[in-house]
Amino acid sequence: MTQTLIIGAGITGATLAWQLSRRGEAVTIVSTHAEGGLASTASFGWLNASYFLSHPHYRLRHESLAAHRRLTKALPGLPTSWQGCLWYEATGEAQAETASDLLALGYKVDRLTRTQIADRLPALGPVPETALFFPEEGVADPAILARALIAVSAAKVIRATVQSVTEAKGKVTGVATDLGPLKADRVILATGTGTPALVERFGTTLPMLKRPGLMVKTNPLPPICPVVLATPDQEVRQDAEGHLIAPASAGHQSDHAETLGSFPVVVNATLTRLRALFPAQEIHFTHQAMAMRPVPGDGLPVVGQGPIQGLWIAVMHSGATLAPVVAELLAEEITGGPKSPLLAHFRPARFQ
Repeated sequence: MTQTLIIGAGITGATLAWQLSRRGEAVTIVSTHAEGGLASTASFGWLNASYFLSHPHYRLRHESLAAHRRLTKALPGLPTSWQGCLWYEATGEAQAETASDLLALGYKVDRLTRTQIADRLPALGPVPETALFFPEEGVADPAILARALIAVSAAKVIRATVQSVTEAKGKVTGVATDLGPLKADRVILATGTGTPALVERFGTTLPMLKRPGLMVKTNPLPPICPVVLATPDQEVRQDAEGHLIAPASAGHQSDHAETLGSFPVVVNATLTRLRALFPAQEIHFTHQAMAMRPVPGDGLPVVGQGPIQGLWIAVMHSGATLAPVVAELLAEEITGGPKSPLLAHFRPARFQ
């Protein structure tokens, strides 16, 4: 039986482990970090296709919303919900243009008036004149989802740090780790920002942007935010326990900042924005999660065959949205199936 090593235990590695295991493949996950990974624990978890960089990127993201639904149908009880997103990051003509562009692509968009917005979010302080509602969108905590998928996949998990991918005559033989060598017939790198160092020895350059992410969690509150809320100043959602979850930057998905600034300043600024959104609530800081987000140099996913036989790459932002469809398509390809046209624009070779 073919032995597969997946390097990385975040949402991308976990969905790949599940998809390969259900195809009868023997899978071992190797990760420095515990199940759930590092970047996945600092993810906002917003599942959407309203944000995209190109039409192929939109199609991949939109298909991944369907892949998430297939996943929850196959495995009932996964922590995924579909409350939709109320969006007014842009206003006026820019908002109308966003609605038109998405509708032209076949995306579901509802235009809401001020009264309709206030009805949906009565706790919202400043109510905009108009907003868009994206009913197809939802939320999944990717770290929790990753742990659930690893458990159901029955993949073996080894806590170790991979130092290099090993090869002989242009073919993968396994990996070298701090615990010693591990042999394999194929290796899949779901290693986020750690990927460039693992492929450079094969003459492959994989540029990554420096994109730190900080997620802030508040004290539990009454149910005040039943949707993903995306405003010009803040994106926020509320979890099942009542905590507000908020990125520490406005426009989190398209944020280009390479540094976060002083931790107390950044957190207090986030809390100030949340208090302005929900002025009747006593909002306080309880927890934070921080990681470098795995954003390739052109912002698009990197998925497919690596520089040597048996080496595969799956690196992307946002893994929360994209991991299920990437895992479906890549697992099919890895096990001898056809290459999917959905992945044609996202191959590693584009950087060569």
